[in-house]
Amino acid sequence: MTWMRWAPAVEQALYDPARGFYRRPEGPAGHFRTSVHASPGFARAVARLLLEVDEALGRPEELALVDVGAGRGELLVGVLAELPARVLARLRPYGVEIAGRPAGLPSTVLWTDEPPRGVTGLLFANEWLDNVPLDAGEVDEDGVLRYVEVDTATGEERPGEPVSAADAAWAARWWPVGRPGDRVEFGGPRDAAWARAVAGLERGLAVAVDYGHTADRRPPFGTFTGFRDGREVMPVPDGSCDVTAHVALDSIAVPGVHSLWTTQREALRALGVSGARPALALASSDPAGYLRALSGAGEGAELTDPGGLGAFGWLAQTVRMPPLEIFEGLGA
Repeated sequence: MTWMRWAPAVEQALYDPARGFYRRPEGPAGHFRTSVHASPGFARAVARLLLEVDEALGRPEELALVDVGAGRGELLVGVLAELPARVLARLRPYGVEIAGRPAGLPSTVLWTDEPPRGVTGLLFANEWLDNVPLDAGEVDEDGVLRYVEVDTATGEERPGEPVSAADAAWAARWWPVGRPGDRVEFGGPRDAAWARAVAGLERGLAVAVDYGHTADRRPPFGTFTGFRDGREVMPVPDGSCDVTAHVALDSIAVPGVHSLWTTQREALRALGVSGARPALALASSDPAGYLRALSGAGEGAELTDPGGLGAFGWLAQTVRMPPLEIFEGLGA
């Protein structure tokens, strides 16, 4: 058995250069379906959001689109296909991903393993933060908060050493625990990762989209989950599956920056995504158009399903630009 704390175990399982899950050639799409893969309507919504940001920024000479956790570039390719020539001429797209540059990506896309600095535009992180490795802790029978260690071969857990002062302080602020058996997932590494990404924006909008929770709905038993070949599996950190944990969306918000929290359902509806069925009369006047509209409505319904993808959390933070009117009245 090899026992490790969760953070280094997940770091190795996902990102090890030799056998990390995210180094595999099939990419994330080979194992699970995100909003990007569910429908091209998601890319169209992000393209509309980018256009709204462009207008709010006064159409800067160079407009950045930063896709953090870009996978194999699927979202970037989809967004580029939706943008008018007048915007493409000023656009600087970035794919931020630890895996190598995928084949066939447009030459205009800059591929990097770190978010760029000093850019103006839209930074979009779709299901990135749930893969930032973090440790878990559990209160023992004596009331001591200890790190949880995991066997990297079996996923079995055991109590480890008492947590650091920094993690104890984070838990006290964001995820208080005290009773034996209470569990916490220490979000400090995610907070820092998001802060570094947002700091790269000179002006613009930063959006994080992920499974998440806030202080009023912390999960009592933790959220580590595994995915392989389209199925949820035990989160064994051996490189054979994705290992994720839900995001404390309130803790990641960069202080002093205008923030809005909402659901994907509400955000996408504001951006024009709808699951409404087309009028039946269209079936008679334009049968092919009706079928296309019906297919789009089905995809829109999946993206905004409150019991599925629509329940994802969106955190939007504006940096040296006014809040977007399109999001007025959403969230808080």
